[in-house]
Amino acid sequence: MAEQTNRQTRIAVLAGPTPDAQEAQVRLAERYGTVEPEAATVIVALGGDGFMLQMLHRFMNAGKPIYGMNRGTVGFLMNDYSEEDLIERVDAALVTALHPLVMQTRDDAGRAAQSFAINEVALFRQSYQAAKLRITIDGAVRLEELICDGILVATPAGSTAYNLSAHGPILPLSAPMLALTPISAFRPRRWRGAIIPDRAVVKIEVLETEKRPVNAVADHTEVKSVVEVVVRQDRRARSLIMFDPGHSFDERILAEQFRY
Repeated sequence: MAEQTNRQTRIAVLAGPTPDAQEAQVRLAERYGTVEPEAATVIVALGGDGFMLQMLHRFMNAGKPIYGMNRGTVGFLMNDYSEEDLIERVDAALVTALHPLVMQTRDDAGRAAQSFAINEVALFRQSYQAAKLRITIDGAVRLEELICDGILVATPAGSTAYNLSAHGPILPLSAPMLALTPISAFRPRRWRGAIIPDRAVVKIEVLETEKRPVNAVADHTEVKSVVEVVVRQDRRARSLIMFDPGHSFDERILAEQFRY
């Protein structure tokens, strides 16, 4: 029988495709009840960070906070999994608003597209040839030519993900900053990237597009053969994520900097 005693808290229990997540969904739904997402006040997401990113995109601007529990691999965006006191944990959780990046692209056929990213926007070389890029910030050219495997613009929420693997800086969640991080820079070899204001508009132009084709990715949305990418933060859009007290996003980011 369902134990959902707080009538004001209505949870929708959603799960990723893995057996662990699917089994947990069945157990939690039987114990606490579940409603359709449209009727829920809180989304309980079971899976890993990839599934949480999907939920953050799906419920962007819906006003529904997402409480994740780790049934995946890494789980940086998730709380620890437990079947005990779920409603009490949800009611006590802290809500953080995440403002996404918006990626506007133009490809080699002149087609325009727009996508959102919670973690990062990344450009990658498409072939064996290194990418050649021009970097402009707020209308001023900052790097006339960057030869590299790629480059990414990461939010504080995404700074501990691919950005960290590319040796970019970890940003506190409250910092009004973005990380601009090269991927295997060849020229200028010593350039390690930059920390820029989150209000900045970053334009990345792909040079020698036929010889050095480049793809652009916003989280899990990919655009092939781009010639220009513009990235900025959209303060009007937001996704809501929940963490247990003592395990906030800022605490996780701080702890990540002392791992070895």
